[in-house]
Amino acid sequence: MRRSMLGRLAVAACSLTLLTAFAPAAGADGGGASGPGHSYKKVGYFTQWGVYGRDFQVQDLEASGSAGKLTHINYAFGNVSPQGTCFTGNVSGEADAWADYVRPLDAENSVDGVADTPEQPLAGNFNQLRELKAKHPGLKVLISLGGWSWSTHFSDAALTPASRKAFVESCIDLYIKGNLPQDGSRGGAGAAAGVFDGIDLDWEWPGSAGDTDTKFRPEDKRNFTELVKEFRTQLDGYAKSQRKRTRYELTAFVPTAPAKIDAGFDVRRIMRDLDFVTLQGYDFHVSGESKTAQQSALYARGDFSVDGTVDAWRLRGAPAHKLVMGMPFYGQGWTGVSGGGDGMGQPATGPAPATWSAGYEDYEALKKLADSGTYQVHRDRRGGHAWLFDGTTLWTYDDPQVLRAKTAYVREHGLGGAMFWSLDADTSDGELMTAVDRGLRGR
Repeated sequence: MRRSMLGRLAVAACSLTLLTAFAPAAGADGGGASGPGHSYKKVGYFTQWGVYGRDFQVQDLEASGSAGKLTHINYAFGNVSPQGTCFTGNVSGEADAWADYVRPLDAENSVDGVADTPEQPLAGNFNQLRELKAKHPGLKVLISLGGWSWSTHFSDAALTPASRKAFVESCIDLYIKGNLPQDGSRGGAGAAAGVFDGIDLDWEWPGSAGDTDTKFRPEDKRNFTELVKEFRTQLDGYAKSQRKRTRYELTAFVPTAPAKIDAGFDVRRIMRDLDFVTLQGYDFHVSGESKTAQQSALYARGDFSVDGTVDAWRLRGAPAHKLVMGMPFYGQGWTGVSGGGDGMGQPATGPAPATWSAGYEDYEALKKLADSGTYQVHRDRRGGHAWLFDGTTLWTYDDPQVLRAKTAYVREHGLGGAMFWSLDADTSDGELMTAVDRGLRGR
C-alpha cells in the first residue's frame, strides 16, 4: 500500500514495538449504561490514498448510506515537515495535493452530481467532503495528523514552546483557515475554509518507538501535553476571533499497551483539553508474528483486549464518555497454519496472500470468503472475536455479530462511541457501518 501503510499498523515490527506489556485484567466499569437517546460518536477514517487502487470516493459514503450514520470523518493523513510544520504538495510518499484538492471529479463521482470545473479553487477530496457536509449539516470533518508513517517529525515539532506555537499556527493556517498552496487554478487563500471542523492528533508514539524513522524522546510525554494545550488555546482563540458559535474539536488516537500510555500520555491533563480520544482497538496481534492470534478481541485473559484498553485509560483518569472505541473494518491473516483444530494460536509460515498487501484484507473481501463455503467461521463468544479458517489460512476480523457485542459494551460502560479504520474496507452497502449504527441505537 502507498507509503508502506497497511491501514495504520499491519506490520510485524509495529506489533513488537506497540505491544510491549500485558493489558490490565478485565474489570467492572462504573460508567453506567446509556439509553437509546445517547448521542454517540461514530468516527470513520477516510484514507487519502483510497481513491486510487480501491477507487473509493467520498461519494461512495453517500451511495452506501454510511454518510448519514457518521458523526465524524477523520481524513488520513496530514504530514509534519522536518521543519515542524503542517504542509502539503505533490511529494511522493510525503504529501498528495492532487488527491487532496487538485484532482477534478466528474459528475458521476461527485457528491452533488456536478462535475468539477477547471476554474474552481477547490477540487479533489476536500471539495467532496465540503459537498458531503452540505448534505449532512451535523457531520464534522477532522484532519488527522501523523499516522504510523507520518509521525516522523512530531517529536521535533513539539520540542519547545516556540516550535509548538509555530507548528500549531501552521496547521490552523493550512487546514482550518484553508490557506492552501497555489497549484494552477487550485488552492489559494481560504480555498479550503470550512472543510475541517477540527484536528485529530495521531502521533504514534510520544515517548516510545513507532515506525523505524520516527523520532522519540523521554520528554515527549510532557511535550505532548503542552502541544495538546497549545492546539486547544489556538483553536479556541481562532474560533473566538471568527465569532464561531461552536468550538473546533481536538481529538487524539491513543494506544493499547500500558507501557506506551505511561511513556507518552499524561492522561488526566490531556483529557482536559481533548474533546475525546479514539482507542486502539485492533492490531493486538498482526500477521508478521509466527503464530496466529486474535487482533481485536473484546475480552482476552492475559492478552491485549478492548476491555483491557478501556480499563487502562479509565484507571489513569480518563472519563468514560471521552473514550471512543476503535474497531477494525479489516482483518489480519496468516497462511501455512499447522497444528490442527480451529487454527487459532497455531504456528504459521507467514502472512496470508491478500488483495492489497500480504496479511491485511478488507472486510468486503473477507465477507466473500466467509460466504464461499471454503472457510469456516469460528467464534470465541466469551472473548468477543471471530476468525475464518480453511485448514491452512486464517483471518481474524470483526463482522456484524462481533460489532453488535462491542456496541453493547459501549452502551453498557458509558463510552463515547465508536471509531473505525477504515471506511473504504466496508461493503458497498455499508454493512459494518450499519451494524455499528444499529448497535449504538440499541437495535
